[in-house]
Amino acid sequence: MDRSSRSRRITPALAVVAAAALTLAGCSSGSGGKKSEESAAEGAGAGKATTPRMTVALVTHQAPGDTFWDIVRKGAQAAADKDNVKLVYSADPNAGNQANLIQNAIDQKVDGIAVTLAKPDALKGVIAKAQQAGIPVVGLNSGLSDWKELSLMEFFGQDETVAGEALGKRLDEDGAKNVVCVIQEQGNVGLTQRCDGVKKTFSGTTEVLNVNGTDMPSVKSTITAKLKEDSAIDHVVTLGAPFALTAVQAVDEAGSDAKVATFDLNKQLTGAIAKGDIAFAVDQQPYLQGYLAVDGLWLYKNNGNYSGGGEQPVLTGPAFVDESNVEAIATFAQKGTR
Repeated sequence: MDRSSRSRRITPALAVVAAAALTLAGCSSGSGGKKSEESAAEGAGAGKATTPRMTVALVTHQAPGDTFWDIVRKGAQAAADKDNVKLVYSADPNAGNQANLIQNAIDQKVDGIAVTLAKPDALKGVIAKAQQAGIPVVGLNSGLSDWKELSLMEFFGQDETVAGEALGKRLDEDGAKNVVCVIQEQGNVGLTQRCDGVKKTFSGTTEVLNVNGTDMPSVKSTITAKLKEDSAIDHVVTLGAPFALTAVQAVDEAGSDAKVATFDLNKQLTGAIAKGDIAFAVDQQPYLQGYLAVDGLWLYKNNGNYSGGGEQPVLTGPAFVDESNVEAIATFAQKGTR
């Protein structure tokens, strides 16, 4: 679909009246879902913009305990506070449950939806319903390969394949020969693209190891067992900060000399890089992803703007963080914004 037709279809969103109240019903704890919750920072005077109050739903595939999404939410809330936006967050790693959360947002007549597309096929139908209802939808974090096909207005994130390729080249520079790439959520398109990117540029051997990212003791035992089974592995590549920190423990427990490299940051991870426990990380700036997604919806509603012209994504990564620059990055990581 070309830019002009996309614009014509979502123009009715400009007439949507901001919802007075929004309560998104999450899935029950028995289904593994995380209940929707309004941001604690919401308040009548929170916004600095003079534009009318609007409501934005941020719906992600966050798994319980994944601290990456805390950083995304901080960025989203910072934009919401500035723009006089009521931000409502909900998440579920199960794609069907995530689709239900989007439907809840549609039912509550929100002014905009920001969504991750870890499993885009499962969300295609409900995203179309949002667009038919005149609700603008933007993508962030996961779904760079699919956002235009689903006719999203904008996308904010990194090209996961490019990020993987960059990491693969870095492994070559560091003299790696045998790498295991740990995927914590099978079926997540972005995670698969990362490991595929590593394979594409890394000249050594790359093996994928699937783990259950919602069970960290299991993650540790699975990586430990793999390292004991194959002593030739010299690098463990993880796809998220919590899993990197667990991989460090697994390396120690296995008595391995393997180094750990990872995608994504948090404040604990920058400390591990500074200590030399982790070789480097690829940063996609999740704070920026959350911030731009909410701010993009505000700009569209109040000024008709499209970041990237509605045709190109806005890239937030990749960038390497290692011992050469971690001290500067750690200052921001301690605040929970990197």
